[in-house]
Amino acid sequence: MTPYDTGIAALIERIRSVSGGQHIECIAMGLPGTQARDHRSAFISGTATLDGWSKKPIVDELETALSTKVIFENDTAMVGLGEAVSGAGKGAAIVVYVTVSTGVGGVRIVNGCLDAMSHGSEMGGQYLGMDASHTLEGLVSGNAVYRKYGKHPKELGKESPVWEELAEILAYGLYNSLVHWSPDRVVLGGSMFNEIGISVERVRAHLTRINIKLPEVPEMVHSALGDVGGLYGGLARLAQLRLAEGER
Repeated sequence: MTPYDTGIAALIERIRSVSGGQHIECIAMGLPGTQARDHRSAFISGTATLDGWSKKPIVDELETALSTKVIFENDTAMVGLGEAVSGAGKGAAIVVYVTVSTGVGGVRIVNGCLDAMSHGSEMGGQYLGMDASHTLEGLVSGNAVYRKYGKHPKELGKESPVWEELAEILAYGLYNSLVHWSPDRVVLGGSMFNEIGISVERVRAHLTRINIKLPEVPEMVHSALGDVGGLYGGLARLAQLRLAEGER
């Protein structure tokens, strides 16, 4: 666990080091959790490494210390934007990006821009059934697999029947999002979609089977940018900010 005061000080020092003393026009960053309405802090829960960061004045402290502007989004939103603009979602007007790793997150991107929301989205928190303990994240995430089987997901092996079970469960959770968000393309990413993991094709097969409302199940693809998706998303947000300021 990194205490907030220690972590924010280390982050500021790292940014100063990377900038080499040059003036920073703007910073784009992402952290887990739902956003405050003003996108200057976040409600962060269930993340041991960021315990104590919830509701802290993250943006205020960075802007004051570095004399710059900060764009602050959910980390999944940043990765999803990167995939929509420069990755596997490129060319589709409405993209839904879903990540399944230690947790579950999702975001909707419309015409290359993050969908407007008051606090962001946490699709992993949706209930699957009438039991409050049965959330999508609590059933299909890497943490859920470890709690149930006592093994890290990759230790289960490629041929484990667990992956088919998880593909079906995820299909039900994803279906709930599709009937609300109605995308042209779905991009699935995160560590649970590695070579040893959930099959994109099997998720789509289960979705096709359970679909009763959508005219068709949208195209579904694996993410393309891997660990640098958030960097591409941050660059896209900075470009959008510059364009907006240029139009004023």
